[in-house]
Amino acid sequence: MIYSNIAPSSMVVTPHHLATESALAILREGGNAIEAMISAAATISVVYPHMSGLGGDGFWLILLPTDCKPIAIDASGASGSLACINYYHGNSHIPYRGNKSAITVAGTVSGWIEALQISKEIVHKKSIPLSRLLRDAIQYATDGIPVTVSQVSAIKSKLHELVSLPGFAATFIPDGNIPCPGDRFIQKDLANTLKQLAEEGLDSFYRGNFSQKLIKNIKKIGIPLTIQDLQTHYARCSDPLHLKHSQGDIWNMAPPTQGIVSLAILSIIDNLDMVHANEIQTIHRIVEATKEAFAVRDKYIIDNQYMTENLQKLLLSNYMKNIAKKISDQFATSVNTMCKSGDTVWMGIIDKTGMAISFIQSIYHEFGSGVVIPETGIIWHNRGASFNLRHNNLLTLAPRKKPFHTLNPALACLKDGRVLVYGSMGGDGQPQTQAAIFNRYVIQKMSLQEAISAPRWLIGRHWGKSSNTLKLEGRFTTGTIDILRKLGHSIEILPNFSELVGHAGAIVRHVNGMIEGAYDPRSNGSAAGF
Repeated sequence: MIYSNIAPSSMVVTPHHLATESALAILREGGNAIEAMISAAATISVVYPHMSGLGGDGFWLILLPTDCKPIAIDASGASGSLACINYYHGNSHIPYRGNKSAITVAGTVSGWIEALQISKEIVHKKSIPLSRLLRDAIQYATDGIPVTVSQVSAIKSKLHELVSLPGFAATFIPDGNIPCPGDRFIQKDLANTLKQLAEEGLDSFYRGNFSQKLIKNIKKIGIPLTIQDLQTHYARCSDPLHLKHSQGDIWNMAPPTQGIVSLAILSIIDNLDMVHANEIQTIHRIVEATKEAFAVRDKYIIDNQYMTENLQKLLLSNYMKNIAKKISDQFATSVNTMCKSGDTVWMGIIDKTGMAISFIQSIYHEFGSGVVIPETGIIWHNRGASFNLRHNNLLTLAPRKKPFHTLNPALACLKDGRVLVYGSMGGDGQPQTQAAIFNRYVIQKMSLQEAISAPRWLIGRHWGKSSNTLKLEGRFTTGTIDILRKLGHSIEILPNFSELVGHAGAIVRHVNGMIEGAYDPRSNGSAAGF
């Protein structure tokens, strides 16, 4: 048995322990889960800069103590008004790095704004000042943080793609040498950005003094965004997608995210006997369900304003049940989908009132576009690379259109009264890891920490690799690996604990009010409560 952390009042789980402590401090000072999450989100933007930052996007699921359905916040940005196919004249595709990948508005901060507005409207108490919420992040950016193994690994593996991009080397390898784990990493420009936002308010990012500074420097490096693109951007509250599962109600994000994939996998395997499935059957069935769910995604998902299919109706119909009938325990089907990659952070909080948050924030690939906006310390995301340059395609680039997102935080209210928030980073690994966690914990009754720590898998490509293999962590037995090969899976073995299968986390509020948290040993994270 691998034990989780349990506390009587509140719990925070993040993939970096400093972000966990930032959130926990806000909760101890009387803040609510929303305020604590913004503090954690700011801190992790500083301490995990290769995975998250102010130049990216974010998504929230917020379950209020008195509600039975969460509020969803879509804090993703659309492409700039100057971003069109003609902008890429001479290019066959949108590059993953550089200014031509940095073509969408960064929505993260708008999500913080919207969440704080929700907090003010529904929590009748004095708010924690914004300066306090950002204080830890400012301190860490000013005084420096210890460089993580994860950050060093990302720099080394992607250096050839990043070193010549505007601002990258000056920010992340300032003395010309790749830092070592534990070296002090200072980000003075980012500290000044956070200080300015703390003084002027978060809205300054889009419609204030800071936005003028930001757009001036964006123009300098040729990113096709205008001040109007910033001024007209707002996060949007929306209805999440809902799955009525045999074990309870599960929610995830609607388009432009792939939340439908995570719910579809769980819906498909809910029609299979997962309770009595052994390890091989569990992996095989979830992998086969994943392939089918990706096919649904690739057929339908686009910016919500362009959607032609009601995905909620798909979840309510017999559509997934009919897909489940196609899955055989005797053989693996081929992989016929283009898998998406990306690095992200998932974080969860449940506070003493029962408010529960499942949150995700990302700059897409490691270090996003690789472009650091001058004078700001902000690395801009490369989510625009999710578009393509083909005419009349689902993902064809157009001005002010939202790109496809892999990001999808999950939240469940189980029939026995437990509330579960869970998620992971990792592009297409996110829905696969969510399925593994939910199935292990809820269906197969593993402990929460064991459900996350146990070896995982990834079907499909990951950033920098073109293989659609089934990737298994090395802790699976040779017997399991051999049988999966015989079923037709093309196997690739990963290290025993691999970042490729994500940084997962989960929190459960039990019926007696106790709150349990589990974090991923593959990360620098922690689960802490009081």
